[in-house]
Order: sequence, then C-alpha cells, then structure tokens
Amino acid sequence: MSAGVRLGYLGPPGTFGEQAALRYGPSATRIPFGSHAAIIAAVAAGAADLGVVPVENSVEGAVNETVDLLIHDADLMMCAELVLPVEQCLLLPAGSSPADVRVIFSHPQALGQCRRYIEQHFPEAKLEAALSTAAAVESLSRAMGSAAIATRRAAEIYGADVLECGIQDRASNETRFVVVGRTDSLPTGYDKTSLAVGMAHDQPGTLVAVLSEFAQEAINLTKIESRPSKDALGVYIFLIDFEGHRLDARVTAVLERVRARSNFFKVLGSYPRYQGTSA
Repeated sequence: MSAGVRLGYLGPPGTFGEQAALRYGPSATRIPFGSHAAIIAAVAAGAADLGVVPVENSVEGAVNETVDLLIHDADLMMCAELVLPVEQCLLLPAGSSPADVRVIFSHPQALGQCRRYIEQHFPEAKLEAALSTAAAVESLSRAMGSAAIATRRAAEIYGADVLECGIQDRASNETRFVVVGRTDSLPTGYDKTSLAVGMAHDQPGTLVAVLSEFAQEAINLTKIESRPSKDALGVYIFLIDFEGHRLDARVTAVLERVRARSNFFKVLGSYPRYQGTSA
C-alpha cells in the first residue's frame, strides 16, 4: 500500500483501531476520526480512501454500531479483513494508587470484555463510556480517582501508569476488523463475501429457503446473525458471511436466487479471507 493512501481509523492514536490500521497499511497516511460513523462517512465522501472498522469481537460478539452503519447507512464495500489479538490494560494517572479508583473509563466494548476483572477488583467503581480506549486515557487528567482500560501504547503516548495487563475475561480475546472502501477486492481464489438480506417475516420457511440455496452449491457459511431492520419490531436483516467471491460463477448464481427471495438485499463486499498475516 502506497504512502499516499489515506486510511481512516478510530482515534486518537493509541486505540486498537490504530493497531489494526498499522497492521493493514504500515506505509499509509493514517487519519484518526472520532467515531466509526465518522470513518465511514469520510470514506463515502472521499475524505479518506479506506477505513478500518471493527465488526466483531470473540467475547462481546458483533460491534453493532459498525455493522448497522454498513447495512443501512453506507454505500461502501468491504475489501479486506484482519483479526487483531486484544490485550486490555488497566491504566492509572501517573503516581496514583489503585485505592483511589472511583471511576473507570473505556469504550463500551472494552468495558464488556473486562467485566469479570472489574467486578472482582473494583466492584464499587462507576463505569463511564468513552468514544475510544485512547480517549478514555485522555480523560484521566480530568477526573480525580479515575482509571482507564486501554492499550499499552496508549499508556506510553499519554504518560499513564500501567497497573495490570491481560485483564480481559478471555485470554484469547480477538477483534475482527474489516477495511471498507468504495470498491471491494478482485478474486484471489481464497475469498469471503458478506451479504445482508431480509425476507418476509410472516411467511414460514423463508430463511431456510435462502440458506438452502448456499447448501445446494456446497458453499460454506462462516457466520450468520440477525440485526433489527429498523422498520418494525420483529423484522430482521440477516448478515451472512460465506466462502467464495461474488464474481465466482457458483456464487453469482446463488446470489441471484437469494435476491429473488428477498425484500432487502445488499452485497457488502468480497475480500481475501484472513490467513493470520497482514492483508
């Protein structure tokens, strides 16, 4: 990736989003944004060429904000994915004591990933949501008796003390990020496609009929989850990830049949499957 590519991530520097951006585009021009919505809006408007956003965590599940933005609000395509090991650290203002902690700041996902640790060590602490883990560290200087859950890099950047690392409830904590742009990737022979689809909710068997289209072609589904349609209670959009590229002949045929069965249909992109190395 050339240095001229503008790559948006959730800032400020020191977030897991920045780590993902560094891994995906080490030579790119990285641009921090204040929210996932701002990243997606910047890519859509041409203020950034690509954006790195989280879509799911192995402990907390889907990152609903970004999933919903991609389904409902953005005409963008996923063009890459990467999986980032997540080590959460408890940070304190320099020179302070754990006994002083009355409030813990972090992104809601990070707070959820460290729920057991917080309950065991700081059961009386108030939890305060921040826009990002690094923004939580910035809050330390403005609140007495505070702590933050963030990265080691954030501690280095903002001069905080690291009390303890690896405080997440699961040692194997990982977050899957996707890279979004105005186009997806060309076929590589080892690809994945993400699809958002909605069906009539008052007709039995509609979801089974859609899933059977993939089974008939022996196309492996890697994930399926539901999100509210935002139109009515009890009406859902299904997000389906499967192996293969939308331009593959078998996949193209299946997608056309699924489209015919759907009242909402949106291909979110085809991209190389993550193989444990940077994209």
